[in-house]
Amino acid sequence: MAVLNEVGERRTSADIVYDHLYEEIVSLSLLPGDKISEAEVAKRFGVSRQPVRDAFNRLGLQNLLLIRPQKATEVRQFSREGIENARFIRTAVEVEVLRKGARNWTGRHDDRIDENLDAQREAVAVGDVDRFHGLDYRFHELLCEASGAAFAFRTIAANKTQIDRLCILSLTSKESMEELIVDHEDLVAALRGGDVLRTEEVIRRHLMRLDPTVEKIYNTRREYFED
Repeated sequence: MAVLNEVGERRTSADIVYDHLYEEIVSLSLLPGDKISEAEVAKRFGVSRQPVRDAFNRLGLQNLLLIRPQKATEVRQFSREGIENARFIRTAVEVEVLRKGARNWTGRHDDRIDENLDAQREAVAVGDVDRFHGLDYRFHELLCEASGAAFAFRTIAANKTQIDRLCILSLTSKESMEELIVDHEDLVAALRGGDVLRTEEVIRRHLMRLDPTVEKIYNTRREYFED
């Protein structure tokens, strides 16, 4: 039983249950269509059902859980329409953030960005998909901070969730991760060079890589999709 022992002054049991379940869903430890129950999760974490219910509701609002009265709660399946909508919003926001960054790059965050890229390369070298995924998340957050638009990452992150689950399925080869690192390196070079058009070209290319991934997984794992 994973009894909670990390509740600090500002973190509730619901926050911690939410964080654990979120990570399990996004990392695909819990697969689309898997059933989970409040009672089982409460027992696992050694808490009452109320914080579990609160965590479930938050995950439901993010379209990660499907909660239906009198029926088992399920990990939400992928929606191709939902993925396209999320990608549209993310692209609109991230393109504008990075255009701003290219126009106003100061280099103040360069050391942290370089450290992140080095860590990405190390993760690829040993085939550590989970670590690479976490570093990729932080990389895009750092770019927002360096572009003077840290606030925008909240919107980007909110629309990364469904996409990230698919990305985990696609990051099964060293080549697929190396391809993303090339995008990241090209993006940083364009930002540092103040090249607004090149920056937009690279981030659009980066986000468009999802298209063949969606089709491939839809054709091979149809049971993961609801539409």
